[in-house]
Amino acid sequence: MEIIISAVLGELTTRSINFFTSKIFKPTPADLEDRLRRVLLRGQVITDESMGRQITNQAMLIQLDMVRDAMYRGQFMLDTFSCQSHDEDRKDKVMRHPSSSLSKVNYLKRLSLSSRNTLVLKQLRETLDDLSSMILDVEELVVYLMSCPRLRRQPYSMHLQLANSMFGRQTEAQLIINFLLHTQPHDGAEELEVLPIVGPSQVGKSTLVAHVCKDERVCGHFSDILFFRIHGLTNDELTTFRDSCEMRYQNCLANYNKEGSRLLVVIELSGDLNEDAWNRIYSASKLCLPTGSKIIVTSRSDKIVRFRTTKALTLKYLSHEAYWYFFKTLTFGSTDAKMHPSLMYLAMEIARTMNSSFIGANVTARLLRDNFDAHFWCKVLVFLRGSFQKHVTRFGEHPFDLLNQNRPANLGRMATPAEDFVLYHQYQRSPEDEVPKIRIQDVMYGSVKPHGKFEVLAWSSQIPPYYSYVFACEIRELETTATKRKRSAKKGVTLS
Repeated sequence: MEIIISAVLGELTTRSINFFTSKIFKPTPADLEDRLRRVLLRGQVITDESMGRQITNQAMLIQLDMVRDAMYRGQFMLDTFSCQSHDEDRKDKVMRHPSSSLSKVNYLKRLSLSSRNTLVLKQLRETLDDLSSMILDVEELVVYLMSCPRLRRQPYSMHLQLANSMFGRQTEAQLIINFLLHTQPHDGAEELEVLPIVGPSQVGKSTLVAHVCKDERVCGHFSDILFFRIHGLTNDELTTFRDSCEMRYQNCLANYNKEGSRLLVVIELSGDLNEDAWNRIYSASKLCLPTGSKIIVTSRSDKIVRFRTTKALTLKYLSHEAYWYFFKTLTFGSTDAKMHPSLMYLAMEIARTMNSSFIGANVTARLLRDNFDAHFWCKVLVFLRGSFQKHVTRFGEHPFDLLNQNRPANLGRMATPAEDFVLYHQYQRSPEDEVPKIRIQDVMYGSVKPHGKFEVLAWSSQIPPYYSYVFACEIRELETTATKRKRSAKKGVTLS
């Protein structure tokens, strides 16, 4: 009790000192920036340590996820401030040149910069206060964290870690692992447990499950892992499902004792599944799966939540701040982005156009990394802004939103603005499948121009399940105003 009271009083004292200090002294933006960087370093230590620990407490996982999100917001605010400061310094140098005709304009611009600095100061202070408070709240969590067993992991640098491992799903992965490793008490008939994972297209459901299935703890717990892709459950699909489960079970019995013969079944649904169809799958599973086996079901539809035996897991797209961290790290790699403020500003603006697309981030980041030049990056930014805005004007939606729904989208070509680059459908190719030699960036940003309908390789993932993402596409000539006038003249219609 004395230790608890001492800890509470110590925290209250710290917060009181910080409160009165913030009221008496008015720090400059540079002071706030420095303090925010130090708090972010403390948060980084906590989150890095958590990634190397086996955490089974769900409340701890949620709290760590909150710290991680707050850090993304803090880093985003720092980068925004750095980019804005660099831009204001450049503008300030321009305004210092004497010119009687521009004196009034320059005066108004200085007023605008002053009001913008006030807003930035307010945002920096709020971000610092939120993150500092959260770090103080998790001080007790750090003590518990140190008691969690360590995991084996390789010491990658951050940009290699993002390129070769899953980003932003540490909490979700640990929740799934906890579900899979949990064993039911032997006081009655065991229920066949089912975990539904729901989320929109391209949010990372298959990647998350594949990542978990590669975990050595999961591999050691289950004798075998079966993967099924079901399109509405025909009789043939049900027969294949039942026969595969029975065959794998017999193989397990031949190699393991009965107690060690657990199977993990992963079902990927590509459409809705009614309750009758699910009951047929579940009944077949109970008959042919050994005790201790478990099922994971993934789908875009939240209707599968009703099939759960435990709380369903819902995946969402990354927040804008987390997506920027992901994009920046992929783009700059081991290069310190702060040493290139102009490039960081351009990268941040390009990331805003991506609409949180993972494929878009990987394609564009590689393009920028291979062409580390401000002039080229500026051309890419202008091209993407214009292309995406034109698409929204014509079709009412961002092209990446349509592609996520596997619907056609019209993109431009940077080298030839008079052409449309139409993407029709997206396909996922397994590692053993052949992929196109033409890359999407060679068509969008380069001079490669295939004829007719063709396929392009968008991205080959370096993490399980190692899919390659391929688009069926076509290049079309845009109809000019002169062509429209000729066609209208033939029909006897005059264009104004």
